[in-house]
Amino acid sequence: MVAHLQYNLETEKDPVVIVISTTGTGDPPDTARKFVKKIQDKTLPPDHFAHLQYGLLGLGDSEYMFFCNGGRTVDRRLQELGAQRFYDTGLADDSVGLELVVDPWIDGLWLALKEALQLQKEKEDMNNAVNAVSSSLSTAPHAVHELKLSSEVQNLKLEDEGARGSDILSQKLDDINLVAPARDTEPSLVHSVPPLSQSALNIPALPPEYIEVEFQDIQGENLHLSSLVSEGRNFEVPVTRAVQLTREDAIKTALLLELDIADTAFDYQPGDAFCVICPNNVSEVEKLLHILGLSEKGDDFVCVKVKQGTKKKGAVHPPHIPERSTLKFILTWCLEIRAIPKKAFLRALVECTSDAREKRRLQELCSRQGASDYTHFIRDSNVCLLDLLHAFPSCKPSLSLLIEHLPKLQARSYSVSSSNLYQPGRLCFVFNVVEFPASPSRPVSRKGVCTGWLAELVAPLLHTSKNSQGTKGESFSTEKVSIFPRPNNAFHLPADPSVPFIMVGPGTGIAPFIGFLQHRQKLREEHTDWEFGETWLFFGCRHQDRDYLFKDELQCFLKNGTLTHLKVCFSRDSSTAEVAPPKYVQDVLRLCAKEVARVLLKERGYFYVCGDKKHMADDVSDAVVDILSMEMEADKLEAMKSLAMLREAKRYLQDVWS
Repeated sequence: MVAHLQYNLETEKDPVVIVISTTGTGDPPDTARKFVKKIQDKTLPPDHFAHLQYGLLGLGDSEYMFFCNGGRTVDRRLQELGAQRFYDTGLADDSVGLELVVDPWIDGLWLALKEALQLQKEKEDMNNAVNAVSSSLSTAPHAVHELKLSSEVQNLKLEDEGARGSDILSQKLDDINLVAPARDTEPSLVHSVPPLSQSALNIPALPPEYIEVEFQDIQGENLHLSSLVSEGRNFEVPVTRAVQLTREDAIKTALLLELDIADTAFDYQPGDAFCVICPNNVSEVEKLLHILGLSEKGDDFVCVKVKQGTKKKGAVHPPHIPERSTLKFILTWCLEIRAIPKKAFLRALVECTSDAREKRRLQELCSRQGASDYTHFIRDSNVCLLDLLHAFPSCKPSLSLLIEHLPKLQARSYSVSSSNLYQPGRLCFVFNVVEFPASPSRPVSRKGVCTGWLAELVAPLLHTSKNSQGTKGESFSTEKVSIFPRPNNAFHLPADPSVPFIMVGPGTGIAPFIGFLQHRQKLREEHTDWEFGETWLFFGCRHQDRDYLFKDELQCFLKNGTLTHLKVCFSRDSSTAEVAPPKYVQDVLRLCAKEVARVLLKERGYFYVCGDKKHMADDVSDAVVDILSMEMEADKLEAMKSLAMLREAKRYLQDVWS
């Protein structure tokens, strides 16, 4: 939502354009929360916004359960309160590319706005005519209104300097012939084929520059990381243990890290998540400095300011960039140099590129005609700025351009995999070391920004262990990481210990459930008179002997009764059995349909899912719908309603990532 509303919607007569994203489990973004709460007041009359005309663009990601829920909530509520749409609502999907909806929506917006303002003017004119005492009305107000209309439409063109939504770039045939000869029939990041290579292009308007960087010829102490997180919420804590949970020949490498939080005010419950503040890769930062021609100036202090007289509306100093720090600090801790470049960034890079062929290809990649090439070669290929600068060597951007276009380097979130009751003063978490293999668009393989950094950080104290509890004092480390809490309001154990629950967590999705079981074991030891409900865990991995995480611990939980049922499957192990064993957790769930239905329907139990959204969580919810449908002897729609009610009652809970 454009949060800084400079007008009052209660009285606003002019058309209003709303752009709103979705966060968390379908919530509006923080900037819109107050507004959404206000309009959800049930005491508002049904004509509260009868005076209001609006156009709404929702931004979301269909990988997540509540797609565009922020936008849909506002849209639905405005309709209920009598507001009129002057333009159809757009819902853009980040999983296929926001621009597929955003670009045409913005293109159509200008005409719709013009018509809405024109209509409004006609109504006003009619009212004026009715109220007029004299028929000799001056035409001056009309001219003033025309001017107002065109300036309003101009103001709404986000950072757009031209009088049209986008520059039309008509290439002369001579320019087109600069593109490599047509014998290359396959397009690539650096090369296009007809019809795109011969098309006139609609490219976005050039975003106005608004940052200037001043080098100061002094060196000194760098800022502390605490400057990156507000309200002193972050804690610098030592890593006390690191264990590799997978065998060397496993497809993915899973690590468990233990942090010492004993001397901090950091508090958590099993099921919570927390964030790790991580830096960019040192060699990637060095490489970027080299390309920018600033290798010698990495330790120099720089002053970052908003350019005086910039044409960017509402230009402010980026809050994630210190006003004064070293260049290396900014590139290491503040900017997401691995971010997939947006089209506006590509458009700006065109101006820094001297080779005509390279320039044309960058224009294609940010153009409307090149949308599918952008999706394929940049978005889906996970291309970052370094890859682009390698592919387009004549492109030499300025430091200020990078600060304008690269987003903030985000802290990475992980699920807690321990219980403070079971291991006081310790916090454990588990992750796979993310790998981005080399490809035609990526000259070198890379590891995930945070997981690669953590793996390198703990390499000296790493030991492979069948039993990840290990022996205390096995290793010692002086390495520290900065973390801050991100409490999860719902993904927690049932408040009543007698309530049964089911946990589904393949791969590293098992992490929070180890914390659940540790906590449960401690409660059972301390409260022998309590009644405890049964517990189910559905776990899946590729190979029984390579990536069965926490195997020994799970057997212990099973033996001492903390875990009642353990159901495990292996997707890549070959079997000689006549009936093939189940491959995935959703298959095992179906085999236990009666018990799953009993726990959920008869015993009002809880169901937890943790892990990969696209490849697992959706399949699990489909399996649960089938199970409910079968056991309730109801059609699929009824079963889907039952699942929706379980979600609503916070008894079907997900901790998923894409």
